[in-house]
Amino acid sequence: MIKLTVFYDGTCPLCSKEMSALAAKDRQRVIQIVDIYSDAFSAYPQIDANAANTVLHALDDKGQLLLGLDVTHRAWQLVGRGWLYAPLRCPLIKPFADRFYLFFAKNRYRFSFWLTGKSRCDSERCSR
Repeated sequence: MIKLTVFYDGTCPLCSKEMSALAAKDRQRVIQIVDIYSDAFSAYPQIDANAANTVLHALDDKGQLLLGLDVTHRAWQLVGRGWLYAPLRCPLIKPFADRFYLFFAKNRYRFSFWLTGKSRCDSERCSR
């Protein structure tokens, strides 16, 4: 049973690498990963593509929308690695972490270039 559907930018090398790592850890197959630039995304008209391209979006199994680091924490929690992101959800750290996340998301292509040598994937998308 799918517990979380994550919507991500498949043209972002860094984003694609994280989704690949997440998928590799998802042995129970409880997370569905959807590239917002894929045909599969059309099955989710309730998710605004422009908003999902700005901030990571996800729907949980109850249809509740999660955003940003809440998505990251929940996804990794489902595969047994939530402890890595749990500190970023602590009340004292959360506002700063969320602000940094927004900065990171806005500049993700630049960060991708610095970390992977590629700012965007071509029309074939990043290989997962």
